[in-house]
Amino acid sequence: MVDGLLVKSGQLLVLSWGLFFKSWSSDVRLDGKTAIVTGANTGIGKETAKDLAKRGARVILACRDMVKAEQAACDIRREVENAIVVTCKLDLADTKTICEFAELIYNTEKSLHLLINNAGVAICPYSTTADGFEMQFGVNHLGHFFLTFLLMDLLKHSAPSKVINVSSLAHSMGKINFEDLNSEKSYHPVKAYVQSKLANVLFTRELAAKVEDGVSVYAVNPGVVKTDLVRHLKKSLQFFVKTFGLLIKNPAEGAYTTLYCALTPGLPSGAYYSDCAVAPCSRAANDNNTASRLWAASCHLLGIRWR
Repeated sequence: MVDGLLVKSGQLLVLSWGLFFKSWSSDVRLDGKTAIVTGANTGIGKETAKDLAKRGARVILACRDMVKAEQAACDIRREVENAIVVTCKLDLADTKTICEFAELIYNTEKSLHLLINNAGVAICPYSTTADGFEMQFGVNHLGHFFLTFLLMDLLKHSAPSKVINVSSLAHSMGKINFEDLNSEKSYHPVKAYVQSKLANVLFTRELAAKVEDGVSVYAVNPGVVKTDLVRHLKKSLQFFVKTFGLLIKNPAEGAYTTLYCALTPGLPSGAYYSDCAVAPCSRAANDNNTASRLWAASCHLLGIRWR
């Protein structure tokens, strides 16, 4: 250990708030490939989209706020020569717009090689989606579950392809409350958030078990990242994030593990990744019965059949 840095096997790892994270790079090209990144107008999603565009991919920025999406696209085109980026409206809090988005993709895209389910809300006051789901469970889990369901045929057609679900280390504090998935009986913003992040890992696990060969699925922990998600935190915690920003990953660093899973061939499907490596997840996240039960409950809530 030297000045807060740890040198191991020729790699430089940085100690940050009890976590190790490392710089990562790859020279893999994605010319001729198509990627969708949800929530790509800011933060980790924008950095992910920019990196994919640098590699030659056609990148679809799937965002709720189209003004911010167009600004993000302009930023990427300015920074990346010959970037191929397009913006599309996607509100994960409304299944109708998710259907409209999927229909547009099928009408305009011949293939889909990467679906990066990155968008999310965190620790927000109680509210519901257009379909009546608790906002964090509805957007972070059900919205992406439904989007993946709708796009699965195109992903299979384009195989080898990948689905990447952005979860969080906070999943380890989560529990799936099957008696009150939508927090109608009792709501706590942190409990609802960690439940949704656990759901991301369980969805990854179950999808990998069900999907045919050719579509790989990964759950990733981006680490503690300074993004717009902190806007719902109490002012004292926002102050901590702003004051100790050097101890927290920036969005580009937060995108490393997503990009690692997107670009590295042969990774075990269905696994949970952190700091560009397979990582242990919580006991609840490893429970096959809970994963299967959540899958069934999600299909029931969305009114779909997905075996």
